[in-house]
Amino acid sequence: MRAQMIFPMAWLALGALAVSPPAARADSASQLYYERAVMSAAGARCGLFSPDIAAALAASQVQARNTALRGGAAPADLDAALGRANARASAAACGGADVKLAADRVRQAFKAYSGLHAMTYPGDVGDWRAVRDQTVINDAWRLSQTSRAGGDVVMFGLAGRQGQDALTAVAAFADASVPYAARLVLRDPARAPTPYLADLSGRAPLSRRLPPVGATRVILAQTRTAAEPALLPRGAGAATAFRFPAYAATALAGLDPRESVSVDFVFAAASGEQVRRAYFEVGDFSAGVAFLRVAQR
Repeated sequence: MRAQMIFPMAWLALGALAVSPPAARADSASQLYYERAVMSAAGARCGLFSPDIAAALAASQVQARNTALRGGAAPADLDAALGRANARASAAACGGADVKLAADRVRQAFKAYSGLHAMTYPGDVGDWRAVRDQTVINDAWRLSQTSRAGGDVVMFGLAGRQGQDALTAVAAFADASVPYAARLVLRDPARAPTPYLADLSGRAPLSRRLPPVGATRVILAQTRTAAEPALLPRGAGAATAFRFPAYAATALAGLDPRESVSVDFVFAAASGEQVRRAYFEVGDFSAGVAFLRVAQR
């Protein structure tokens, strides 16, 4: 049997899946997820890859799982696929010719991947844009998504310098109002183990992908500062930046790619407070984080 039949190539582009019918997209992405999981498990067991390559392979595995979920694959089926992949990798001979050939192909593919400066991770509604640049000395967007709070543009994601980024929200409001606080609202897995997704077709607006209040958690921003020029939304002359604690990024990465989170900007008002809300799609945030980590090793 040829090597690629035993260990299928684990580094295939996901871009073509974006225009496929949902069922075909789910099936194809599920197969990619299985293939990448096989190579990840074999790599860990047999010591096949350097830390950079292992991290890149893990990022591609996460992206394939997310694409499969958005295409309609059931989480239980993907968990079963992961179990089969681990079993297959455990049964492989580390020194076998098929394993060596498959590992060489992953290494060759990594050469192109490691040279990428930026990647865009498409979502149903919002895209994540990842940029890795080790020369940045001032704060800049490293992983970001753009949304709106009413008519005003808001940017959200990881911002900072190489290895020093933090989950950040930046907004400039047309009426010159400045919020005194910002809070991230997202599903609390302890209260709601599964996401609230009434419409799995990808057409539901982000406002309907956030759980009810009783199933959410709130993470308050730690700091408020004037946004540096590189963080300004397009067309804004000035903006306010809110930085969230480190665990906020971990919480966001652990969510289902199909659900949403919100950033609530809080203003002082006669009634106590006024809130302007921007929604963001979870999407491939975790894959974007993994992409950035490859550059940090």
